[in-house]
Amino acid sequence: MSSMSSVAGLSKFITTLPKTKYSILVMLIISILTGIIYFLVDSVNYSFIEEIIYGGLYTLMILGIPSIMSGALNQQVVSIWDGINLKIKHSMFLSALSMTILSLILIVGSVISRIFNIDIFLNSLLFGCVIIYGFNTLVFWATSKIRFTKAVTTALIQPILIISMYILITFLVTDTSFLGPIILQITIKALIAGIIFVLAIYAFITVIASPFKKNLGIGVLDLLSLFIAHMNEGSNSLEGLFENMSEAIDTVVTFVSFKTEKGIKALFISPSVHPGPLGDLGGSNMPTILANKFDYFTMVAHGPSTHDFNPVAVSEIDKIESAVKKGLENVEYSPNASKFIRYNAEKANIGVQFFNKGMVILSTFAPEGSDDIEFGVGLTMMAQSRSRCNVKDSIIVDCHNSFAKESGEVLPGNAEVFHLIEVIDKIDNNQNKSDIKIGCWQTTMDTLNKQEGIGESGLKTMIIEVDNQRTAYILFDSNNMEVGFRQEIMDAVKDLEIDEIEVMTTDTHTVNTLSRGYNPIGISKRPEIIEYVKKSITEALKDLEKVEVGTGTEKIENLNTFGPKNSTELISTISSVVAVSKIIAPVLLITSLIIAFIWIFFGSF
Repeated sequence: MSSMSSVAGLSKFITTLPKTKYSILVMLIISILTGIIYFLVDSVNYSFIEEIIYGGLYTLMILGIPSIMSGALNQQVVSIWDGINLKIKHSMFLSALSMTILSLILIVGSVISRIFNIDIFLNSLLFGCVIIYGFNTLVFWATSKIRFTKAVTTALIQPILIISMYILITFLVTDTSFLGPIILQITIKALIAGIIFVLAIYAFITVIASPFKKNLGIGVLDLLSLFIAHMNEGSNSLEGLFENMSEAIDTVVTFVSFKTEKGIKALFISPSVHPGPLGDLGGSNMPTILANKFDYFTMVAHGPSTHDFNPVAVSEIDKIESAVKKGLENVEYSPNASKFIRYNAEKANIGVQFFNKGMVILSTFAPEGSDDIEFGVGLTMMAQSRSRCNVKDSIIVDCHNSFAKESGEVLPGNAEVFHLIEVIDKIDNNQNKSDIKIGCWQTTMDTLNKQEGIGESGLKTMIIEVDNQRTAYILFDSNNMEVGFRQEIMDAVKDLEIDEIEVMTTDTHTVNTLSRGYNPIGISKRPEIIEYVKKSITEALKDLEKVEVGTGTEKIENLNTFGPKNSTELISTISSVVAVSKIIAPVLLITSLIIAFIWIFFGSF
């Protein structure tokens, strides 16, 4: 699997947190159950009913109530520190998770107490507090964009509240003569163990932050916290970080324009700009944003480009719009077009149709899995097809419709490049030209969403009729398509009034914010998706009318993108840091926990 696949797989850790009231309810329930289990396992000479009542109330007071209080206080303190991301929902969930960890440690401690007939409740409580202290420090520091010293201070709230409540309850129900020495003991043990664990966390973060600072000049915690802000709030602050490492490039956008006497009816665009990186950052929603800049039906297909050509900011899409509108001013129209014809060579399959002085090449490797076609490969395809077929414009479309996890990009030197060159050489450019009709229809596919791999633009369909041949251009606003689903769609529409069909995706990365990492269309709800396709074809056929057609190619200048160097550097750095962390994190954290454990349970002073 490629580095990009590994990085995309990290999004499986992205999830939606529960509402505040559910986190509070969980803390109440788990704290009560912890006490009941502890009292029942490590019998304290009460009756069964008394152990349930007293045990539940005891841990409700020392675990549940302090944890709920810390959930509220943590959010307020982080806000005072000008931190980001920690809403009350997140703070309560963090407290609930921390308390659950502590509860599990106490229950294990009760079992050990029963087996060896020793009382280790206090030591178990201290050890659990040390763990959640380090855990909270890591979360606050890594996600809230606050300094380490502030994270360390904020993380103290929950452990201090729990330990303080334990001392208070103990003061109320037992002899208090021992409290002076035990408070000192608790303080020293907790302080030293906490320092040990937090220093291990600091060392870990320092190690993984170094490659980002050295290779990219950015802070890994800034990257992480701003990414979380985007996921939680839709904030685009991360684009500012990307702009600092951006690289200006020149690329091209190609298009086909169809017009009637009333003006332009439809526009088919293939920009050599990649709709990434993910969510709503940069150019991720480019197919929808760009299409919405035009007052007529517009399909934005996936041109030859990889993550190197991700725009660093949404505003960069304006440059693509300007290039297209500039090109439209110079388009020459005529009613001449050819039929749609398929060619294949080895893995490469293309569908070719001539429009006036240009041509469209719809490229796919289906049924084999494939990913992006690199820009240099696309330029080669354009130059070769223009020369071979004597046309002014060649609109290359990467149909992006056959995804498998092992799929890789089509890069210079790959065998697939030569398959594409070979198949273009097979194109017959002596095609008869006839009048052209087109019909268009679009739907946002309201019953489906990002979970099913459907982006904002849903489905767009254009039927092109030339010399009694009807070809359906089907475009999903999705990031690739499960292997085999393309053929399933093609088989399902054979009884409709069309002769040819090609299914494409825009490669939008707005759907790449879910637990699967990659999220191609066709993983689920295939029958429902096919019904949308059938309806779109039926409706587009009703819209057929005569048009004139023209093509264009325009250069996009100074487009700020990730760039070949920085994109590769970012992906490889993240990938390597993840790999190294799998080794360093367990070594540092487990070692520090062992030391803290020995100090708390066996240390003396």
